[in-house]
Amino acid sequence: MLTAFLVAALVAAACALTAWRRSREASELSRRLETSLAELESLQQAFVRFAPHEVVERIIAGGVSAEAETKELTILFADLKNFTPMAETLEPTRLVVLLNGYFERMDTAIASHRGHLAKFIGDGLLALFGALEANPWQTNDALHAALAMRAALEEYNAELGAKGLPTLAFGIGIHRGTVVSGILGTSSFREYGVIGRAVNLASRVEHLTRVHGADILVTDEVRSGCDPRFRLRELPPAELKGIHAPVTTYALESFE
Repeated sequence: MLTAFLVAALVAAACALTAWRRSREASELSRRLETSLAELESLQQAFVRFAPHEVVERIIAGGVSAEAETKELTILFADLKNFTPMAETLEPTRLVVLLNGYFERMDTAIASHRGHLAKFIGDGLLALFGALEANPWQTNDALHAALAMRAALEEYNAELGAKGLPTLAFGIGIHRGTVVSGILGTSSFREYGVIGRAVNLASRVEHLTRVHGADILVTDEVRSGCDPRFRLRELPPAELKGIHAPVTTYALESFE
């Protein structure tokens, strides 16, 4: 009788010990899982600062791939006019704060119209519309974004002027065409980007804003595909570097 009681007690103790160990292991696994998820989320949030979140999600799901796509999208280049001589007169810290404030406002204007920033180029930027997901309204979105950028710059200049800081002026070029998009770079540094004649043309049109004295210029491909309520003013054809024929552009004035 005593022996049976001892055996039963030992079995019960063993079961309790096993249950306790399993519970402790489960708690430890749960803690490690929560820590890993928190680290992954933190890493993803940090990565999103350097690439569109759609690209980050694709990389997480399938790894970094050199796969490229050919697609039609709308390309927007923006660059600050006379920024280099102005930068030479400002203390570096104030210059960075001023420039980051500008970029922040432009990013908001672009994102609010379904575009995304693809790259900063010094004091310039490249934004894409329709690059990461199908967007039949990409041209209209790009023009609305450009108008929003103009309004945001006006507000920002008012703030800068009130602080005794120099104001900014930009030139924007917008073109719609076929590009090759994908993850570009080396084994140690990669980024999402686009290449092709359409990208070069959009960049050339941005430079043309200095010639025509306009802040926003679009090509005929944009004009023919946009909402007729956008008010555009035709400008004389101009020779552009690397483009075989003169290019007619239109100054974007407003949306009626």
